[in-house]
Amino acid sequence: MKLYDFELAPNPRRVRIFLAEKGVTIPTVEVNTRERAQFSPEFGKINPFRTIPVLELDDGTCIGDSVAICRYIEVLHPEPPLMGRDAEAQAVIEMWERRAELEGMNAAGELVRNFAPMFEDRAIAGVPSGFPQIPALVERGKKRMARFFEMWDQQLADNAFVAGPVFSIADITAFIAVEFAKRAEITIPDHCKHFARWYESISQRPSAKA
Repeated sequence: MKLYDFELAPNPRRVRIFLAEKGVTIPTVEVNTRERAQFSPEFGKINPFRTIPVLELDDGTCIGDSVAICRYIEVLHPEPPLMGRDAEAQAVIEMWERRAELEGMNAAGELVRNFAPMFEDRAIAGVPSGFPQIPALVERGKKRMARFFEMWDQQLADNAFVAGPVFSIADITAFIAVEFAKRAEITIPDHCKHFARWYESISQRPSAKA
C-alpha cells in the first residue's frame, strides 16, 4: 500500500491528518503538482482524473478520493472512530463533512484557483490547461467563504467540534478549508469568535502538523 501525496496540496493533507489521528503510517510517493507531475503519462495510469491523493493498494487497486481513502482506513483501523461509532453518529458526521466539503472546501477551491497566478489557464483541478481564471469567481468565492465562516460560527457556539462533542473527519475538512483559503488572503473574521476558538484548538492538535 502506498499514498500518492504532495506536501503543499490541501486534499492530501486531509488524508495525512486522518492517518495521524489514527496513528497509521503509509509509505508515500511525492507527486509535485506545482511542477505538473500529475499530468505525466505514468501518473495518468494511476489516476486518469490527474488529482491527488491516491491510495494504491497492494493488489493495484487505486482509490483517488480523499474521503474514500479515509473510509477505507476507518474500516481497517476503527479506533479511534473519526466517522462515527453508530448509525446516528455516522449520519451526523457525514452530513457535516459533506457540508464542510460543499460550503468550505469548494468555496476555497473556487477562490484560490481563480486567484493564484500558478493556476492561470487551469482553474479547474485535473486539467493541464484550457480553463482560464474568472475574476468574478474570486469575489464569489470570498462571499461563499464569508457565509461558511458565519454558518460554522453558529454551529460551534454550542459544540466543541463541528459535528458535536467528538473530533471527526468533519473537523479535518473544515480545518483544511480554512487553511486553503489563506492562500487567497482570506481568514476567519474577528467577529466569528466560536469559529476562531475551534480553529485554534484544532491547530494545536499534533495531527495538524501532518
